[in-house]
Amino acid sequence: MDKRQENILKAIVEAYIKTVKPVGSKVLCGKFHCSSATIRNEMAYLESIGLLEKNHVSSGRVPSEKGYKYYVEHLMEPEKLNGKEMLKLQAIFQNQKLVISDAINECMQIISDLTNYTSIILGKNSRDNLLQKVDIISLDKNHVVALVCTDKGIVENKKFSLPDDIDFKELNKACEIINKMLVGTPIDEVSERLELDVKPVIVAQMNQYEAIYNIFYNAFNDFVDNQQGTVRVTGRNKLFQQPEYDNVEEIKRIANKLDDENIIKSISRVDNSNDVQICIGSDNDLDSNVTIIKKNYNIDGEEGTIAIIGPKRMDYGKVVSMLNLIQQNIDERNK
Repeated sequence: MDKRQENILKAIVEAYIKTVKPVGSKVLCGKFHCSSATIRNEMAYLESIGLLEKNHVSSGRVPSEKGYKYYVEHLMEPEKLNGKEMLKLQAIFQNQKLVISDAINECMQIISDLTNYTSIILGKNSRDNLLQKVDIISLDKNHVVALVCTDKGIVENKKFSLPDDIDFKELNKACEIINKMLVGTPIDEVSERLELDVKPVIVAQMNQYEAIYNIFYNAFNDFVDNQQGTVRVTGRNKLFQQPEYDNVEEIKRIANKLDDENIIKSISRVDNSNDVQICIGSDNDLDSNVTIIKKNYNIDGEEGTIAIIGPKRMDYGKVVSMLNLIQQNIDERNK
């Protein structure tokens, strides 16, 4: 594909993103200073290699999924945000009364409002945390608090009532055994290893092994339950204001997926790159008729994913710029 053909594809994609109307040759003649017949020939070639599709209602062409992907990979440029958009997003991060996580929440709400797309915030779940330490603190004769600490700085505590005949020294000994055997284990694997590796040691060395084992088993299970990953979806219905979604059955299908937390959590499957990732149509796990643009973030060691869901005719340059702006502000606040 030569430079003129690339420029024609770029013009068609960007025109269709803005107007939602098939693009005809007459619209492009003045821009490229050539005849309508020449433009039609170039458009026919782009259609023949799968980058454009013919709209049967009109003589114009629209980008195919393959065309959008080529545009994103080779032709798209991040769009310069206007002053009003930048001010709205930057003002949130400049409010020092807001913790960064709340600032991200508010910015994603603003992006949803500005674009009429759906925004997602996904916190990482417990598999991303490694056990750093477990401890037992005595409150009184019959009550203790079990502390579970991770390498990410997360601390969970759970209060337990003790049987009258339990020996606190055995609890401390169990702590030492667990710390020796399980430190560095992913939190969501700790319960299994506690059962298979640690329990036989506790049974062999302690009189009240069942009560002691249950305290630690319940503490770890509670930690995993509390760290399953936060999910925040904003503007669920905004997506359906886009003209692509005029079929009731399709709206129901996508709406049901947006309400399914397990499907939404699959969006967080991103590589370790700090780059924006664009998943168009068949490339995403949500639905073949949407695009997902997502980015990892890191707040003092706590990681997560922010994502925007829109039609394949998404304003890619603008959304990428918005997510990059959020990342820049996170980096500034993290300094």
